[in-house]
Formats: sequence, C-alpha cells, structure tokens
Amino acid sequence: MRITELLTKDTIQLNISSTSKTGVIDELVSVLDKSGKLKDPKEFKQAILNREAQSTTGIGEGIAIPHAKTSAVKSPAIAFGKSAHGVDYESLDGAPAHLFFMIAATEGANQTHLEALSRLSSMLMDSDVRKALVNASSKEEVLEIINVHDREDEEEIPAESSTNVGKVLAVTACPTGIAHTYMAADALKAKAKEIGVNLKVETNGSGGAKNVLTSEEIVNAVAIIVAADTKVEMNRFKGKHVIEVPVAEAIRRPEELLNQAMKQDAPLYKGGERSGETHAGPEKKQKSGFYKHLMNGVSNMLPFVVGGGILIAISFLFGIQSANPDSPEYNEFAAMLMKIGGDNAFYLMVPVLAGFIAMSIADRPGFAPGMIGGLIAATGQSGFLGGIIAGFLAGYVVLGIKRLTNNFPPSLEGIKPVLIYPLLGIFITGFIMLQFLVEPLSAVNTGIQNWLDGLGTGNLILLGLVLGGMMAVDMGGPINKAAFTFGIAMIEGGNLAPHAAIMAGGMVPPLGLAMATTIFKKKFNDNERKAGIAAYFMGASFITEGAIPFAAADPFRVIPSIVTGSAVAGALAMFFGIGLPAPHGGLFVFLVVEGNPFLYLLAVLIGSVITAVMVGLLKKPIK
Repeated sequence: MRITELLTKDTIQLNISSTSKTGVIDELVSVLDKSGKLKDPKEFKQAILNREAQSTTGIGEGIAIPHAKTSAVKSPAIAFGKSAHGVDYESLDGAPAHLFFMIAATEGANQTHLEALSRLSSMLMDSDVRKALVNASSKEEVLEIINVHDREDEEEIPAESSTNVGKVLAVTACPTGIAHTYMAADALKAKAKEIGVNLKVETNGSGGAKNVLTSEEIVNAVAIIVAADTKVEMNRFKGKHVIEVPVAEAIRRPEELLNQAMKQDAPLYKGGERSGETHAGPEKKQKSGFYKHLMNGVSNMLPFVVGGGILIAISFLFGIQSANPDSPEYNEFAAMLMKIGGDNAFYLMVPVLAGFIAMSIADRPGFAPGMIGGLIAATGQSGFLGGIIAGFLAGYVVLGIKRLTNNFPPSLEGIKPVLIYPLLGIFITGFIMLQFLVEPLSAVNTGIQNWLDGLGTGNLILLGLVLGGMMAVDMGGPINKAAFTFGIAMIEGGNLAPHAAIMAGGMVPPLGLAMATTIFKKKFNDNERKAGIAAYFMGASFITEGAIPFAAADPFRVIPSIVTGSAVAGALAMFFGIGLPAPHGGLFVFLVVEGNPFLYLLAVLIGSVITAVMVGLLKKPIK
C-alpha cells in the first residue's frame, strides 16, 4: 500500500492556525473526523494525548508525529498540517515544529497499512523531504513529494553484512509501534553507514518484531543498543554490554550511541531473577541505587499527598475549624473531608513511601516490612525522614534474609515468601525502628522546639527567616513539623506572627517549583511539568509536600532553592507585621490575617519567584 492511499487531499491542512500543541492536535483530529476516518473523535483525541503523556512525539527538526492505534479509528489514515510560524510542541530539540503528521491506525490495522505508516516515519528522517514539504504551496505538491520518495523507498534494497563478528546490535520499540520505532532504526542505520559501523537493528513495531536478532549474532556482538519506551525481551542479552535509552535518544544522537557501543562503554547486562525480564522504557533505565529506590517510593506516595492534601484544603472552605465538633463552624461534610484526607490518606503517606522503597530494593517480599517500618515512623513522629530510613532498612534487611536462606532445601522454597520473609523482615525492621531510631528522631524534634522557644524573644525578622526556611528543609518531615508545632504553640500563647511566617514559608516550595516548571520548561521532563500543575494547587493549599517529588529527583539544586525562597517569605511576613490566628495555611486563611493581606500575598510571591529563578538557573536542561 502506498502512503498516498492514507494521506489524501481531504486530510491535508496547509495552514495550521493554532499556536499551541493542544490546538494543533484539535485541528488535525477535526481534519480526520471531517474526512470520515474516525468513529469517535473524542476517544481518538484522548488516545493521542495518552501517547503524548508517555513522551512527546515532537521528534525535532521541525517535525511532530502524533499517533494512536485505537478502535476509535474507522479506517487508517494520515493527516498532514503545516505551520509557517511554528508551534511549541515540546519537541526533543526545544525548537518549534512546522510539519505535523497525525497517524490514525485502527486497532486491527493490517500489515500493509502498518508498513505504509512506518515508511512515512522513515521518510521524514530525510532532510530533503522535510525541506520540500516546508516549501510546498499546495496539497497536490505535498502528495507528489510523498509519492516520489515513497517510490524511492520501495526500490531501495538495504545491504546486510554477511558477518556477525564485530557487529553492533540494536532494538528499537515505542508504545504504539508505528512512528518512533522505525525512525530510531533508520537514524541508527543511516549513521552506521556513514561512519562505517557494522549494524543490525531489530524493530518491535505494531506488526511484531522484524529483523529479529539471532542467538549467534548476540554472542558475537560488540554491544547492544536498546532504544525503547516499552517492553523488550532482555534476558537474551545477559553478559553483553547493553546501552539502554529511550527510543527518542536513538533519533536524536545515533552517532554518540554507536560510538559508545563500539567502545563497549556500557555495563554488562546481568539479567533478571526471572526468565523473560523486560525493559520498560526510560522510567526504568539508568536509575539505580539510592535514587531508583527513593523515586519508587516517592512516585507511589504522591497520589496520597495530592488526593489527601486537596481534600483537606477543600474542608477549610467551610471554615478553619469546620472539622472540629466543638467549634461553631463545625460542618459534617467538611469533617468527613478532613477525615478522608487527613486521618486516612495523609496517615498512609509515610508507610506507602517506605513500603515502595523497600519493594524497589527487595522486590515484593520487602513491601510488608517496609510498610510496617513506615507506620512505626509515622506514629513515632519521625515523619518523611523516618519513612525513608524505614524503607531502606526494610529493603536491605529482606535482601539479607534472602541471601541467608539461599541454601535452604528445595522443599522449603515455597514457605520463604509466605512465612520466612514477612515474619523475619517485619520483626527485624520493627525492632530496629522501635529500639534505635524512633526516640532519637523524636529527641531531635524536641531539641529543635526548645531552640525555637529561646529564639522567640530575639529578632523577629531572623525568627521569620529561620522558621520559613525550616518549612522547606524536609517538606513535611520532623523539621517542618517542629516549626509548625512551634507556630501553633505561639498562637495559643497569643503571638500570631510566627505562624504567619511559617505558613508563608510552607507555601513557597510547591508554588516556586510550579512557577519554575512553567517558566523554565526545558529544565523539566513531561512528568515534572504535569506535577507542576498540581503543585500550584498544593502550594495555594499550604501542602508543602507537593515539592517532595522535585526535591527527591534533584535534591542538591532544588532544596537550597526552596529553603532560600521560604526563608525570604518568612522574613518578609515578619517585616510586614502579619499575624495569623488560624492554625493552618493557604489562600483560604488570607482573609483572616492580622495586618495587610496583600502584603502577605506579596511576601509569598516574592519567595516563590526567588525559588523559581534559583531552580531555573541551577538545573540543567533535560537532554
């Protein structure tokens, strides 16, 4: 099947009017819908957005290829759009996109359709094709350009080397298996031919694996490049030098990857514990040790932080004391929101953090000991820091138990996961937490509070600087909680200024990082930019924990930035003479502050801007 059977005059729009990524998607979906190619345009658009959420399809060089394979498509088709001014499509090279090809594949697309779609993706790697399309002035000219190069592509017969010795192997795969899979393969093959590297590429596309690597080729290979955002059979590469990258990296920097492979500058793949281990894309590549385990805990904790925190914030809309049965403001629905969000979701936050850290270290047997260790940390006032310690402790305790029981008789293998691992893991983790860790961390909290009590009669601006900074040091951990407790105690003693500084400092970390993801987009990946949207709401709701994912991913740049911004906000709140009678924070309490609420808002905004600018200057652009 020729590409021009899928791309027709009806599905070409030469003048894209939108100036945003979502606008371009809407226009091209509308083109496909009007030409009768879609059953359900809303469902198809959602499938396109789901693919974009995995990684941008703006591949650089002015090209974007949004695509989806779904039952919402009536018949396979390609829509083409062109923007003269260019659109910020969050492309890999950061440059505006001018040419857009939206690929619509049916859920049961046949092989001829898939081959035509993959040929289009490969064709766009040719700079001459891209230049001709940019200069095309009519629909007929676009079709002629595609038709000519499609014919050339069919006539080309790739030459395969007859020797397996000294060969670099590669596997390319993307979630949809239509565009990036083949573009990555072509980029690698073209560069290999140019620099004289003996290469074979296996493509794992929608039509299944093609050009599959043989056992003999793998044994004799110099190294293997796995450029994939989806599952790839990996155990076959055990003992070989393997470079694991997202599929887009093979499109962007094929020469660098090939040179790295030729130098064997990659670790030997050790294989998994189970046969058939798979590579699951960039989220799991090149992350090992402390960072990998911590991020596993943080990512699984985040839904509890977001969901619980926003429910708490909504409860305050009914009144600061609306969840207190003894208060005239009491509201039954608000109390229910507080119970769900605070007493349950937030209560589980630290145990979940610890459980998934331990699971990352020791696989499933580490989960229960990690959860119990995290629960002990939470109930023992050890907070976020205690949860991290408990997670790593439980994970490595279970790893130790696994090693000690390696030589058990085969007849006892079945009782290890159901009895030995949970029993010993929970006991040892709990014993160490209770006997050696909880009390010292509580003592640290007490010591901090005593120090703050002594500082309370000193310079108010210095006190605001210290309290504001403390709110950002561990973002909901013991230092944060110590400052918050001190503020509540000051309210009860009739001093309303410290808690105002504390609230301002607590709002800055998520707000500052949210601003940073908006202003410095190239410094953050897709997931971080999405987390930035939630961080706006969390900052406005006084949920400092909204900054945790950013701090965990890049602590040496993020933590100094948020501490500085929070400290400035706290000092300014003191300087402006603001007092806060409410034992909480967020925009909901601005109307009840003592002093000028606009100056209070200014203090928070200045601190947030300082954090955003520092993060933007310190972080490196995402490659």
